[in-house]
Amino acid sequence: MYIKDQVKKLTPYKPGKTVDDVKKELGLDEIIKLASNENPFGCSKKVGEELTANALNYAIYPDGGGTVLRKALTEFYQLPGDQFILGNGSDEIIQIIARAMLDSSKNTVMATPTFPQYKHNAVIEGAEVLEIPLIDGVHDLDKMAQAVNDQTAVVWVCSPNNPTGVSISDQDLKQFLNKIPNDVVIVLDEAYFEYVAADDYYDSLELIQQYPNLIVTRTFSKAYGLAGFRVGYGIAQPALIQALEPVREPFNTNSLAQLAASAALKDQDFIKYCKEQNRKGIVKFQQFCEEYGLSYFPTQGNFILIHFNRDADEMFESLMKKGIIARSGHALGYPESLRITIGSEEQVEKTLKAIKEIITQ
Repeated sequence: MYIKDQVKKLTPYKPGKTVDDVKKELGLDEIIKLASNENPFGCSKKVGEELTANALNYAIYPDGGGTVLRKALTEFYQLPGDQFILGNGSDEIIQIIARAMLDSSKNTVMATPTFPQYKHNAVIEGAEVLEIPLIDGVHDLDKMAQAVNDQTAVVWVCSPNNPTGVSISDQDLKQFLNKIPNDVVIVLDEAYFEYVAADDYYDSLELIQQYPNLIVTRTFSKAYGLAGFRVGYGIAQPALIQALEPVREPFNTNSLAQLAASAALKDQDFIKYCKEQNRKGIVKFQQFCEEYGLSYFPTQGNFILIHFNRDADEMFESLMKKGIIARSGHALGYPESLRITIGSEEQVEKTLKAIKEIITQ
């Protein structure tokens, strides 16, 4: 059986323990899962109403063109439908870009640490991966631009960055974009866009109109609370979208996901509420860190990366025994840190109480 050499070197994604598994293992009645940056408030009520009101024939394939969702995106963003590509989560958009543009003759530039699927997909395609270390949790855009050469096909930029949560300013991003050749595609991953509160954040929709080599990826898995439906999208100028479309699998977004996402877009009051609650939770975490001398990155996402000055797995286990599942920094490039999703007010209070008990023992 032939398997690509580069695939043999990769490890498959390992999902964390389920809530039920942890309950049984530790004999706990309640578990707070703060490991995957899911929305603690679920999704808009409009989603359930839409799915209830529209009976589907499950024997029929989904609409391969995503007509309903594409129309909803067009109306929401006031952009033509041919500026969108739909995906089975934004993960699939990343996979489509890598598959369409990378091979063994090309290289790709990215930060490190950042979202691991950029590198994972590049390795599968046999491309050389050029990783530029973050500076204080932020992309070193100058060195990333310097790394671009004649073999570079794609540059990946994650803002806010996962796992640090730090976003890129308008000025810094524009200076960076102007340094990248027109034949190199820049992927701007905005999975956490809806949570951003920074005054200096850029307008990526404006930038798309100026840069034909720029594609923005967004998802319904985070703020919209639709992670279980797996639906995301990319936004770019029509020529770039058309270049990617042949790689997209037929019927890649399922019928329920298309309906759910369309309904979710219509409830921006829910998104506003989630953003406000998220920011309140971040402030509480930051105040706690200041009080107990813990360093952290100034996050613009719905999570915070906290440095505990001890082994991340040890801290992860201690927290899990108290019924809270976070994300160990070992797999994220920060072996003494935890990435913690910002939960509801009650979940934040319980998490901070548990952390205090652990670090003051």
